[in-house]
Amino acid sequence: MIRHDVGAQFPEMAGFIHGEESNKFENGLGESVTVTVCHTEEETAALLATVLDGDRTAACLLARAIHQDPATIETSTDSLTIPLSPAELAIWIDPIDATSQYIEGKEEVLEEGHLSPSGLHCALVLIGVYLRSTGEPVMGVVNQPFNHQDPAGGGWRGKHFWGVSYGSINVCSASRPKDGAEGERGLSVVLSSSEKQVVKEALTPLCGPDKLIYASGAGYKILCVIQGLADVYVLSEGSAFKWDSCAPHALLRALGGGVVDLSKCLQSSCGAQDHSTELTYHQPDDECKGAERWAHRGGLVAYRDHSQLCSIVTALKGKL
Repeated sequence: MIRHDVGAQFPEMAGFIHGEESNKFENGLGESVTVTVCHTEEETAALLATVLDGDRTAACLLARAIHQDPATIETSTDSLTIPLSPAELAIWIDPIDATSQYIEGKEEVLEEGHLSPSGLHCALVLIGVYLRSTGEPVMGVVNQPFNHQDPAGGGWRGKHFWGVSYGSINVCSASRPKDGAEGERGLSVVLSSSEKQVVKEALTPLCGPDKLIYASGAGYKILCVIQGLADVYVLSEGSAFKWDSCAPHALLRALGGGVVDLSKCLQSSCGAQDHSTELTYHQPDDECKGAERWAHRGGLVAYRDHSQLCSIVTALKGKL
């Protein structure tokens, strides 16, 4: 749906909209069906019905939603002018980051000012825009459909975050969190629960055991850094992909931070900010096959403050 809407509005981008999910499905009869958005709502409904084993009601509801006119996410962006043409840009889409949390559907109780380690809060829709020439992330939208529950009706309410970072333009819907004195409170680092023990042990003296926190979903963990719920996100393995990080990376850049390749940082000196270690999004790893071609094989660190990145890299040097 996103690929169709963007491609229809910007034909120059039609072949440069990439995503995690495939549009090929197998129905109950074992037939393989490639789902696309057709010219009319009726044609799309007929195609969807073949995937949904003839459920015309569900197919018609989905087709109606697909063919409705998309609304702008925020009117305050209308006056924002970016000196880039669609022909210079490409997109990474992750329609459901933290898919397992969405499928399980756990409604965790969330404390204000604290991240959610698991549950529906972690499920995000990620749309990141990058330069075709350099792979630099320049725009991002992060949609959190399950941000909070309506105290009156109990239904879920969503929230979206967006950012633009290109040249001298750095605008973000989220304000930069106020950083306290590192010596007073220590760094807070968010990790995957499956992170290597050697990483946890190396970071404990820097953070303290109560400042190592855990959460699901790579995109959600970067969002936690954006919101100030954690100072840094560290991932030592290649389990995150370009579609996971492109969108929130653009937001962090707009706030003065970034997302870097951990292995490259460990091989370089952490003095002045080294842009060569920043993740890029335009080139696959030709040594790998399938989705692994787009993995961040060197791990990553997402940060708001460069000095905090240096502290993390110093603590991990010689340990990995």
